[in-house]
Amino acid sequence: MLDRVAGNGLVLLGCGKMGSALLAGWLKAGLPPEAVWVVEPNPTDWLIKTGVHLNEGLTETPAVAVLAVKPQMMGSALPALQALGNGTTLFLSIAAGTTIATLEAALGTQTPIIRTMPNTPAMVGRGITAICGNAHASADDLALARALMGAVGQVVDLDGEHQIDAVTGVSGSGPAYVFHLIEAMAAAGEAEGLAPAIAMQLARATVAGAGELAHQSPETATQLRVNVTSPGGTTAAALAVLMDADTGFPALLRRAVKAAADRGRELGA
Repeated sequence: MLDRVAGNGLVLLGCGKMGSALLAGWLKAGLPPEAVWVVEPNPTDWLIKTGVHLNEGLTETPAVAVLAVKPQMMGSALPALQALGNGTTLFLSIAAGTTIATLEAALGTQTPIIRTMPNTPAMVGRGITAICGNAHASADDLALARALMGAVGQVVDLDGEHQIDAVTGVSGSGPAYVFHLIEAMAAAGEAEGLAPAIAMQLARATVAGAGELAHQSPETATQLRVNVTSPGGTTAAALAVLMDADTGFPALLRRAVKAAADRGRELGA
């Protein structure tokens, strides 16, 4: 699939943290830098050294244009790519809150568009991205989107755009929940008498290790939890608090994910 991109070119609009992670993944996968045109007003030293076409005139009919600017900047950024709409160029958006309908209004209703929701672990090749396309996105377009987003992690297909806000609440915003868990665990360790640096080291290593175990193990998350919980032991005492139906993780995370999903819907309204 990347041969299609190498032959016709790829345009990357915006190259911040997520755009840079994607570009690094594509280059590592063998995409020639001369096949990439990047539009980025504040390029990093790394980007300058990649050898891509940077802030130059764009190739006329790229295979794909990746929209990697922040949602609030999308309105001012899209006119630069408007001429590519209603043609063969696939538009791939990673912007939260920017709907397919909004993109179609700016680019043309015949434009093939795929909306994605990646997350920041893409920066270490461990992201997960959900994708969905409009009526003009072909099976080949979806396969290309999977190949491009698969360069930085896993990819899942959605039934439709109506599910994207739930994805935002679970995996798009989810890394921040985990980072806050690390903060909270470290603070709790300090409250029990640990030095701040030791508490943070323990919390970070525990979350990273448990995540890797969950990633590699064929067992379910439920079974992994059971495996480490001895009846009447210390873990069981902690889980009695964390799994409380009213005040524990289940109720708290339902509210948190709903708040993120609701905000995604507001941004797309």
